Parts: sequence; C-alpha cells; structure tokens
Amino acid sequence: MPYVNIRVTNEGVTAEQKQELIEGATDLLQRVLNKNPATTFVIIDEVETDNWGVNRQNITSVRKRDKAVG
Repeated sequence: MPYVNIRVTNEGVTAEQKQELIEGATDLLQRVLNKNPATTFVIIDEVETDNWGVNRQNITSVRKRDKAVG
C-alpha cells in the first residue's frame, strides 16, 4: 500500500494540476514497482509560504525579493 506525500506552497495550484500529480504518481508506482493503483494513496499538502523556508528565508520573503528584482 504505497503512500505518496507531495508538498507544495499554496501559490495557486489548480485542481487540474493536482489531479495530474495524483495520476502521475500513481502511474509511476504502477509502472516502476508494479503497485496496484487501487491501493496507492497520494496526498497533496499545500503549505503557507511563511511556513516554507530555503536558504534561511521563508518563501514569502523570497517571492517579495524576486518581484522587486524582476
């Protein structure tokens, strides 16, 4: 019973994109590991950008900096 957890920042991922992620992850596990899609769980967590950090900064700050530069 595979369990896949995909975490993304909550920056406008559409329902269609989420569905594609679920299908893609399920298909990959079926193709590579011969796992049954009926018992493959895919969970997508959307994380606030204040709660996601990289290089000592949260993503909210990174996005603001990127907008100012670009």
